Amino acid sequence: MQDLTEKARQIRLVIFDVDGVLTDGSLFFGDDGQEYKAFNSKDGHGIRMLLENGIEAAIITGRESNVVTHRMNNLGIPHVLQGRREKLPAYEEIKDMTGFEDNEIAYVGDDVIDLPVMKRVALAITVHDAHPYVKQHAHWQTPSSGGHGAARDVCEMILDAKGLLPAILESYLQ
Repeated sequence: MQDLTEKARQIRLVIFDVDGVLTDGSLFFGDDGQEYKAFNSKDGHGIRMLLENGIEAAIITGRESNVVTHRMNNLGIPHVLQGRREKLPAYEEIKDMTGFEDNEIAYVGDDVIDLPVMKRVALAITVHDAHPYVKQHAHWQTPSSGGHGAARDVCEMILDAKGLLPAILESYLQ
């Protein structure tokens, strides 16, 4: 656990996958072809807590969706790379955009497509209901499933490792 805390303490950027991490992986399509996704508001608040405390967030997702664009704009996430089934080149783009190095970055994924990035970052995280092979390559697994609070678990774990979480939670009692 000490190693996990040390890794989390160094994180300055968290990159999230979308389907299976910020959602439960379900894809809903209307008769008109419109795609719908359900996002967890607790995850969104966790990401806002990260951003408000100087930890950046980014998105790399294999699919393209207007609803993802809308949700990430709503959360204030500036770096959103969609339609990137090859995630390693997208990861390098985000590093170039942000200036962060591997040892300052955490990545949250759930499926084998995420492994190339997970093998590069300082802190590889997967969700509770991730593919078993991905779990073998993660430094930490969230107690919650994708789309059901997993991103909030990540945010609070990192904020806690940095010693910020108690004051953040206490601020809501003011």
